[in-house]
Amino acid sequence: MTQPEDADARRAIRPVICYPPENLPAADMARYEAARKNLTQTDRVTVPPREARTFSVPAGQFFRITSVEGPQVGDLNLHNAQNLSERFYSGKSRALHGTHLTTGERLWSSFPHMRPLATITHDTLAWYGIDSFGGSVHDVIGTRCDPYTHALLSDGGQYHHCCHSNLVRALAEHTGLSRAEAEPLVHDVLNVFMCTGFTRDTGQYFMKASPVRPGDYIEFVAETDLLGNLSACPGGDCSASHSSDAASCYPLQVDVFRAEPDAMAGWKPAAENSYDRTHGD
Repeated sequence: MTQPEDADARRAIRPVICYPPENLPAADMARYEAARKNLTQTDRVTVPPREARTFSVPAGQFFRITSVEGPQVGDLNLHNAQNLSERFYSGKSRALHGTHLTTGERLWSSFPHMRPLATITHDTLAWYGIDSFGGSVHDVIGTRCDPYTHALLSDGGQYHHCCHSNLVRALAEHTGLSRAEAEPLVHDVLNVFMCTGFTRDTGQYFMKASPVRPGDYIEFVAETDLLGNLSACPGGDCSASHSSDAASCYPLQVDVFRAEPDAMAGWKPAAENSYDRTHGD
């Protein structure tokens, strides 16, 4: 292949941020920071290794995902509890905030609703930043490990504890839907605690050992009534492999908290997107 004479000049053109974050509706972080100082626990769900569990969070309440026994990553789905078709849109959240999410950033919902389902209120791994490999924590670039890709890459291997499979089983059990009915509702995830990035030379998606340790957590406030679904990934800390029983895996803990009424006085759930679909199409 022959390079054009102006190849370097073309590469040198400066990039433009597609969606300037200062134009996004701002989260009320001052309110959330004040509210989270006095929380009352209302529920606890333990997610076993290589399985998933659902949990419910009313609008205006907080939930926290915690590493409790060893380094473990989790795959998180979120749905509007009143309308499961409104669900976390990882691709748009990535476009708005970046490849990895942390405190003050939001998990946006699917079209046509496109509103924040949850806002990250605290992240004990925020210190990690971006390492020398380009890796960072809590990504919205990976999709979730799944049995279809596993079969493709392992000459037809069958593995039933991929995060996709775990999320399908948990959602079916919670809703009473068949697994075939529940599967289309499972969607791309927030890879909680997972350390990932893209290689500099080939642009390939990579994973590396998560920096998470017991006691680390990521915390959110529910911007609408939520149904959460969390899988404790079969890759453990994702330092070597996933979609197998080879990795050491540990449970994850989900705690739900209620803020004092005065702290959330006047707060309202996030409104749906204002775009009018009946005009302009």
